[in-house]
Amino acid sequence: MQAVSKGVWLCIFSQSLFGIMYLFSAWMLPLNGTDVFVLRMIGSLFAILAILLPIMGLSGLKTFIRNELGSSWKRWLTFLMGSALAGSQFWLFMWAPVNGEGVNVAVGYFLFPLVMAFGGYLWFKERLTLLQKMALFLAALGVAHELWTTQTFSWTSLWVCLGYPPYYLSRRAMKTPALQGLTLDIIFISIPCFIYLAFQPNVTDLLVSDSRYWLFVPLLGLISAVSVTANLKSGLLLPVSLFSMMSYLEPSLLFLFAIWFLHTPVNESAYLTYFFIWSGLLLLMLNSLYHWRFSTRKTLHTKTV
Repeated sequence: MQAVSKGVWLCIFSQSLFGIMYLFSAWMLPLNGTDVFVLRMIGSLFAILAILLPIMGLSGLKTFIRNELGSSWKRWLTFLMGSALAGSQFWLFMWAPVNGEGVNVAVGYFLFPLVMAFGGYLWFKERLTLLQKMALFLAALGVAHELWTTQTFSWTSLWVCLGYPPYYLSRRAMKTPALQGLTLDIIFISIPCFIYLAFQPNVTDLLVSDSRYWLFVPLLGLISAVSVTANLKSGLLLPVSLFSMMSYLEPSLLFLFAIWFLHTPVNESAYLTYFFIWSGLLLLMLNSLYHWRFSTRKTLHTKTV
């Protein structure tokens, strides 16, 4: 239980850092969202190499590339497509808050676990419980209500909830280790970021002339690396069901921060959409809690016997 307690606190810590990172785009104005994304990835590259590389060692990364990717162009293509998907999500995370899409991205993160459950059912033939089926039905009602009232659904919400699952599911199918996979993702995503920065002299001039960026840029990279590392560590310490349930803290913080600090407007009719989606999430949380308590009781019973 000590490991579980440590995992819970690490998860809360990492999710809180993700929420704080959501505000950096607003704090770093007049840089635009894309500029902040580029600086985040470059800062993350150095921070992650400093934090994660000593943990797994350069040999661990080389072993992963040699044994898991090797000379198979299909595996390389699948991995690179996953890196591109992850990069687009990282970009959207920094672009959305300063472009009026902060709430919609948070809604996408709320829908993400629901789509993941459905993706696991389609891809890995995982059986859905009654609560999971009810949760998916409620989420579908929420999307249908939004389409009916506004005749549209935010592309940013769709990009999160439909773009992230293929990344995670493909990594799971390839059995990619989290640390090695993440480090390689950041390396590949950083390459176009360096190219972008080289052709944006105004960004470099602003960074040099405004001393507050000397703090914001390394802090953004550090928070990004620490939050990801803490999240990966908590995922190893916690049961899958409990970790999945606690992961709903991040979109909750993103939603609240977008309203409170970024002052993103929300239509009154959208709250009924959110009601259906949040009700579905509540059922998923109950399902995760049930399975976690069941597995905990089973473990304790086995030890007693």
